[in-house]
Amino acid sequence: MHDEAMTPDAQFERHKPLLFSIAYRMLGSVMDAEDVVQEAYLRWQTAASAQSIDAPKAYLASIATRLSIDQLKSARHQREVYVGEWLPQPLIGEHDDPANDPDTLSLAFLKVLESLSPIERAVLLLHDVFEYGFDEIAPIVGKSRDNCRQILHRARKAVEERRPRYQVDQAQHEALLARFVQAAGDGDLEGLMALLTADAVSYSDGGGKVHAALRPVHTAEHVARFMIGLAGRIAADQTARFETINGRSALVICNADGSRASVTAFDTTGDRIRGIYIVVNPEKLGA
Repeated sequence: MHDEAMTPDAQFERHKPLLFSIAYRMLGSVMDAEDVVQEAYLRWQTAASAQSIDAPKAYLASIATRLSIDQLKSARHQREVYVGEWLPQPLIGEHDDPANDPDTLSLAFLKVLESLSPIERAVLLLHDVFEYGFDEIAPIVGKSRDNCRQILHRARKAVEERRPRYQVDQAQHEALLARFVQAAGDGDLEGLMALLTADAVSYSDGGGKVHAALRPVHTAEHVARFMIGLAGRIAADQTARFETINGRSALVICNADGSRASVTAFDTTGDRIRGIYIVVNPEKLGA
């Protein structure tokens, strides 16, 4: 059914997954993305009741992007005073992702986006992930078409320098994680190191709410020793399982009451792990 034949509420519901997908990638927070979607709905109700909108999808995407840019600017100070490493809030379970791109949903990719300005982030995501043209992007971010091209070039270069992209096979990813978890549980230092790239890094996010490493852990040996130490601290009444987190399998440690104690996502190159992202901040584990 075309948008024109749908009620305003039905039109919004049709494009709601896209709005959440944009906002979550922009903000790295499920809660903030949901707030953006709710605010977009309120603005849509006002606009839809006052006039006929020719392109609802473009209109709503524009609102979500602008709201996300404003949210990022206001959140900058909070990120600067955050205790320890800030990691994106895990997106738990299967989700309707219009972009259909697990790589750009990963905690690793979202962490890299933190190095970009809000405008750079918006241009990169809209063009490379959601396939918007420069003529559509320019009015959304308030820049010229040519300026958007330059912004995209800078953003791509910054992302590629921090995180080269690899084609990741899901079955290979899951098999690698299973071997890693087994080796960590066995205290097999050499086995763990063989599964890590030489420059592997582990990040932990406790947000000052629970104990967590305040700085990244670097190199295969240090990361392997760190992970063996964490495996040894899993309580007897806690259980470990794999869940779909941000579009790929990740390790989840659950408490006896079923609540999540931690989510650990892995950034893999195919046959090695280059990044480990451990979220233990309880405020980020309930969504």
